[in-house]
Amino acid sequence: MGSTDPLQPQYLTLHGHEMRYFRAGEGPTLLLIHGMAGSAATWKQVMPRLARDYDVIAPDLLGHGRSAKPRTDYSLGSHAATMRDLLVALGVERATVIGQSLGGGIAMQLAYQHPDRVERLVLVGSGGLGHEVSPVLRLLTLPGAEYLMPLVFTGLARELGNKVSRFLHRNGLRAPQVEEGWRAYVSLTESENRDAFVKTLRAVVDLRGQSVSAQDRLYLAAAMPTLIVWGDRDPIIPIDHAYAAHDLMPGSRLEIFADCGHFPHSEEPDRFIRVLRDFLGSTPPVEVREDAWRLMLISHD
Repeated sequence: MGSTDPLQPQYLTLHGHEMRYFRAGEGPTLLLIHGMAGSAATWKQVMPRLARDYDVIAPDLLGHGRSAKPRTDYSLGSHAATMRDLLVALGVERATVIGQSLGGGIAMQLAYQHPDRVERLVLVGSGGLGHEVSPVLRLLTLPGAEYLMPLVFTGLARELGNKVSRFLHRNGLRAPQVEEGWRAYVSLTESENRDAFVKTLRAVVDLRGQSVSAQDRLYLAAAMPTLIVWGDRDPIIPIDHAYAAHDLMPGSRLEIFADCGHFPHSEEPDRFIRVLRDFLGSTPPVEVREDAWRLMLISHD
């Protein structure tokens, strides 16, 4: 059962590493997974309203936000296993899993590794659905990039940017995509955050693009209610991935947000909540049985 304040952080130690998470509300559980160099703060526009009807859990992934940043495995499989362990530790048997960007790849990996834990999937500007990705991310995978990053992500730039951000907020101006990008930049001014970021990035991206793709296994989603949400001006992951995934995932729903970038949940929170609530209200939660899973595996050609 969640707390009454959706923005009140809580902490849990898993395998000796402290994780920060936010939890609020009662009802069916929604697990919100943020993207690379992000944190649970990305959900602050939608979490309080979702918590009115759902038990909402939003963690900082290991290596991100205020969670520990150990020298460890930051692959999708490792993140997915940590999400499974988090649900178990919090006493949650099953959840609808909502992942944005890297979080979408983790959500799919969780559903693949532990289908008994996932009732529905919501993929928001998700990674892992094709090879194309922002050229900047590809360049940051080059050998030695981590040694140049301190020259780009500096404390001085962080302080100047924070002053600009405070000025905009005082004057009632809000640019969600800029805010999300700035939040990621600020996180990378800390050395331990940069180390975790590079390990996470190289686990899923190389110089040619995304090195991990779920395309050859998306047919398994036939048993999983899935919602795909994408901004038509996403500068990080092309919208073509949304259409291709929708074609490969039988029965999936596709929602394209016009004039929206990589963060639909933050840029268009009202529409995002409306679309998500409609999806949750019109799709029954599923429990994937092993015999049905086996049938899909052996019958697919």
